[in-house]
Amino acid sequence: MTEDEEGLTYSDAGVDIEASEAATAALIGAAGEFEGDYAGLLDIGDRYLALATDGVGTKLLVAEALSDYSTIGIDCIAMNVNDLVAAGVRPVAFVDYLAVEVPDDAEAEQVGEGLKAGAEEANIALVGGETAVMPDVINGLDLAGTCAGLAGKDEVFDGEAEEGDVLVGWASSGIHSNGLTLAREAATRNHDYTDAYPKEGYDTVGEALLEPTRIYTYLLDALHAVETHAAAHVTGGGWTNLSRMGEFRYEIEDPHPVQPVFEFVQEEGNVSKEEMHRTFNMGTGFVAAVSEEDAEKLVAETDGKIIGRVAEGDSVEVRGLSL
Repeated sequence: MTEDEEGLTYSDAGVDIEASEAATAALIGAAGEFEGDYAGLLDIGDRYLALATDGVGTKLLVAEALSDYSTIGIDCIAMNVNDLVAAGVRPVAFVDYLAVEVPDDAEAEQVGEGLKAGAEEANIALVGGETAVMPDVINGLDLAGTCAGLAGKDEVFDGEAEEGDVLVGWASSGIHSNGLTLAREAATRNHDYTDAYPKEGYDTVGEALLEPTRIYTYLLDALHAVETHAAAHVTGGGWTNLSRMGEFRYEIEDPHPVQPVFEFVQEEGNVSKEEMHRTFNMGTGFVAAVSEEDAEKLVAETDGKIIGRVAEGDSVEVRGLSL
């Protein structure tokens, strides 16, 4: 990369977050959908039935380049169950949708292996799915799914942080399944996916990008044991996801370390620090807002740590950046 090479942004790579959010809002408005922060909730009497739906995104193109689809099922499970956890809902069942250009037994078997592994880690049931062959629509394959969850009326988080709350954060496993359009564009400026990864931890560039999304269902018992005001699954939009917990100033004083894969993407794409934090989780994949006393309990009982506080204002302050 030369010094005068133009720095990449998520929009340049092909994804305009504001336009995406506007299109989503238009769909919800036209369909008359109920919009929850992370999941749709249906009151079924003494508890809520919750539904979340998501896919793997352009991470599939990395899997295709490496002919390795063995982990994308984990990503598909993770992106759905983590959204339910952020609402305080316990995931219970998952249904997948695999759309292919041409049926391929070996690829389908790998996808199934990942779905099984993700479901076992999340402690949910796989209850069937659909495989559609659509050569006129699909190039390669696409994988998405829907997760159902249940929660008692007193288990669903209010969804609104409180001024003075302490923020507890849990580490990510890397890029997860968001921002891959930008990550792929940056990584392939000077490399192929099969090239040796220039940092530690992986053999190839593609392997570093394919690291499966971390699953956070193991946090539910601890989050329910305290008074969790709100939680955020740090996905598309990066650290700006914290604003989904309410209009406050989120002062991040001690985030989890940035994994080398983010440094690699930033260096190869000449991506600004602001763009990186607005696109990726940058090492922290899940955040909860609780009282100081409850924060200490969460840190003692889980692998989380105190990363910051909630104050009056309207911004996310992290690593010297104001997002």
